[in-house]
Order: sequence, then C-alpha cells, then structure tokens
Amino acid sequence: MKQIQAVRGGLHLIRPGTRVDRLEIFFDLVFVFAFYNITRVTAGELTGHGLVAGLLLLALLWWAWCSHMVLANRIRLGEGVAPPVMFVAMAAVFTAALTIPQAFSDQPGGLPGPLLIAGCYLVIRGLHVALYRVASAAEPAGHPRLSSLAVPPAVATVLLVGAGLVPYLGQPARVTFGWQVGCWVAALGVEYAAGYTLASSGWAVLSANHWVERFELILMIALGELIVSVGVGSDLIDRPVTWPAVVGAGIAVAITAALWWAYFDLVAPAALQAFHAAGRGLHRTALARDAYVYLHLPMIAGLILTALGLEEVLHHLGTTEVDLGAPLAGPAMPLAYGGVVVFLLAHLGFQLRILGTVALTRVAAIAALGALVAVAVRVPALLGLGLLGAVCVALVGVEFVLLRGSRRQLREASLRERMTHEARESAWRRRRYQ
Repeated sequence: MKQIQAVRGGLHLIRPGTRVDRLEIFFDLVFVFAFYNITRVTAGELTGHGLVAGLLLLALLWWAWCSHMVLANRIRLGEGVAPPVMFVAMAAVFTAALTIPQAFSDQPGGLPGPLLIAGCYLVIRGLHVALYRVASAAEPAGHPRLSSLAVPPAVATVLLVGAGLVPYLGQPARVTFGWQVGCWVAALGVEYAAGYTLASSGWAVLSANHWVERFELILMIALGELIVSVGVGSDLIDRPVTWPAVVGAGIAVAITAALWWAYFDLVAPAALQAFHAAGRGLHRTALARDAYVYLHLPMIAGLILTALGLEEVLHHLGTTEVDLGAPLAGPAMPLAYGGVVVFLLAHLGFQLRILGTVALTRVAAIAALGALVAVAVRVPALLGLGLLGAVCVALVGVEFVLLRGSRRQLREASLRERMTHEARESAWRRRRYQ
C-alpha cells in the first residue's frame, strides 16, 4: 500500500484530482455572513462613501479567503492540526464580519471597530502563514520564502492600524475618511502586489479540480446574496402582497438565474478543461492567479452591486403608497445595471485570460445595458427592471441557440473526464484502505 504523504502536525498534502473538503465548505459559511453584512451596511448608506467602504471591505475579506484557499490547495484541512487552526480563523473572520458596520467609524461605548478589523486580519493571515509554512516544510517542489509570506500581511496590518487611528486625530469627517481610504488602498496594494509575484516563487496549484470547484462555490455564495436581497427588498412581512412586488421578484430571480447560466453553462466547464491542460507549471499558476484570484473579485463585486440595486427596486415596488408609474429616483437602477455590467465585463476578462476567446454575445449585452440604463432611470421602476431582465434572459437564449453544438461537445468531454477522475479516485481509495 502506498502511504499518504504526510508532514508535521499530522497534515497531509493533497493529491491531483482532490475535491473540496467538508471543512472548507464549513469555513466558507462565515463568508456567507460577511457578504450579507457588507451588502446590508452598504444598503444602509447608498452614497459614494458607503460604496467605497463596502468595496474596500470586500477586497480585504476576499484576500483573506484567497489566502486560505491557497492553503487548502496544498493540505487537507480536515487532517491533523488544521481543523482547530481553521476554527480559530473562522472566529476571526466572523468577528471581522460583525465589525463591518464600524470598520471606518468608532461607536462610543464599545471596542474600537477599525482597530478590531485590523487585529482580526492579522490573526487570519498569521494563522495562514504559520500553517502554510508547516505544510510546505516537506514539499519537494519547494515553497515561497517566509519573508514573501509574512511581510505583506504584517505591513498591511500596520497600515490598517494607521487607518484605525486616524479618527482619533480630530480631523473633519471628510478628511478622516480620505486618510482612511488611503491607508486601506495602500494595505490592499501591498497584499495584492505581493500575491502577484507569488506565482514565480515556488507556489503551484496541486489539484485543478479543487481550485476551480472552490471558486465556483464562493461565487454561488455571492449569487445567493442576490436571492437574499430580493427577499429583503420585498419585505412583505408587514405589508400586503402586491402584483408589482410579485412580478418584480420574478424578474429579479430571472436575472439571477441568467447570471448563473452565464458563468456555469459553458465558460466554467471549458475553463476547467483548459486549467487541466495547463499542467502543474508556471502557466497554470499564472492562470490561477489572474483568472481566479484577481478576476473573480470584480465578478463578486458586480453581484453585490446588483444585489444592492435590486433590493432598492423591490422595496420600491412593494410599497403601496408610492406612485408605480413614476421613475425610481436614486442610485438603485444604475447600481442594478452597473452591477450586471461589471459582472459580465469581469467574466469576459476571465474567459479571455483562460480560454483566449471573447463572446461577442456578452459584448452586445454589455453595450445594450449601457444604452438602456439611461432609459431605465426615466421610466417606471417595473419597466426599468423588466428591461434589465429582458437583456439578461435574451443573452441566455441567444447563446443557448447559437452554441448548442459546442455545449454538447463540452458536456461529452466533461463526462469522460469525470468518469476517468472517479475511476482514479476509486482505485486510490482501495489502495489507501487495503
């Protein structure tokens, strides 16, 4: 029997073809709450300041998630000392998510929110660095130097602490927020720039299946936030159910389903095929960094922006006192349209980076949405929402007809690969437990 490759602390390195572990899915549950809280806090302050703060928080938590994603692609998180370490990291992420409403302002009578965010981030990244170093100690392919792993989060934490101390300087609110944003941008710049260079410092993607599946699952969480926002916006607990609210909710669900289809129908399985074909060298690592780590962030940001817009539109449609024939004032329509455009643009970049192709149907949909948003802010809210839904559903319908041959070939190739993978996994398990 071939022994499982183990390192210190009872940790086990993963194999090519490894799938997502149950503990990883459990870990992702705290990000469900984090995404929810970012959306709720931003929805409470739909201003330029609120949107900037929400996007900065999303970028910070995204990097925390990605750092542990990289770790999960090296070791089995359900083995050895990894589970208790991950539970502590979960507690830190959850505390950071609780602190999101006070991330840029300190509420009297409690803990300093901005400093607490910085402390939580240091714990999250520190645990990642420590466990990654233990797991990499016996890695034959080498690993990044300790300085390349530990210095960026340390510098980022110092900058976040600086942002947390700015409110105590007694400056006007606008100046204070500007300095805080500057510190946050610098902290994120350090982390993201260091991550970009990590691809050439010994890091490798050990399991393509695991990597792709994990990003698909986190995108599903962001899509779930769209569904939650539709429900929160409808808010029919203390109000009668009206036909505009029901129709609007149906259109919003159709938009969500269309965005799911746009990601998962063709491009996602084709990307997995290309990711497998890239091998385990620097080319796959660069694809993992660019297409997944960096380009999935604007996709998720687009989904959250769409959620903010849809929530406001549904709230408007469910209010019986509002004139439903009048246009909807405020940023709701631009956010809904703009969020879908951001998602589709990021997805186009993802497709171009990993497949080397561009879907002209997506380009046409983006152009149509850019033209229609000027119309949507001048027509009744239900009609504006209907135009957005019509473009999204039309995109799905056109691609379903035009690409049916490619879809059939891709499904057959994916089925053959899945059967081969399952046969290999079955044989490996038999050898393991004999």
